[in-house]
Amino acid sequence: MRPHTDIGEGYYLQPAGQVAAKPYKLLRQALARSAKVAVAKYAWSGRERLGLLRVRDDVIVLHAMRWPDEIRDPAELLPPPVEISQEEIDGALALMDTMTREDLEGEEFRDTYTDALAQVIEAKQGDKPLPEAPQAEEPGKVLDLMAALTESVSKAKAARGETDDADVHDMSKKTTAKKAPKKTPAGKTTAKTEQKTAAAKKTTKKTAGRRPRSA
Repeated sequence: MRPHTDIGEGYYLQPAGQVAAKPYKLLRQALARSAKVAVAKYAWSGRERLGLLRVRDDVIVLHAMRWPDEIRDPAELLPPPVEISQEEIDGALALMDTMTREDLEGEEFRDTYTDALAQVIEAKQGDKPLPEAPQAEEPGKVLDLMAALTESVSKAKAARGETDDADVHDMSKKTTAKKAPKKTPAGKTTAKTEQKTAAAKKTTKKTAGRRPRSA
């Protein structure tokens, strides 16, 4: 059975004593200089497996490679067919641009579960009341995807101290400007108007020059 390209969790590898220290260091340096990875066979939970070896800092990391029968077919997880417009894609890309950052520092990247668990343990040890659990937010229904994307872009920019520019607008509502009626500047007449006026003057002159017939 051939291995699947999907990779599992990573594990740090440690040399087993002084005898394995030199081969371990040699392999690590060779992998680092070649910018390649290695594939090794090992036993885990009574089953033969393949692992991917790569270098991280000064140690070798082992990533388990799964066999095809261990991978679930993703086709059964696909959502029903839907149509995505270009405006929705552009809105998602604009939201990604506002959320892009170079670091992973901040309150949103803290392990809140471990912090909350430590508070519970501390409260039980001191016979203190347990901290109140935060109420889960009720899931909302997105009625308009483009409106939600636009609102998220605006909130992300506001959080970063940026102002909305001309490229960020309400993409869910598109209005077409009504064309105003054309106006003729004062003192100017069109060619058709001049022709009608000249024809009316000729008709008036001919009618005025005729004498009534006698009975």
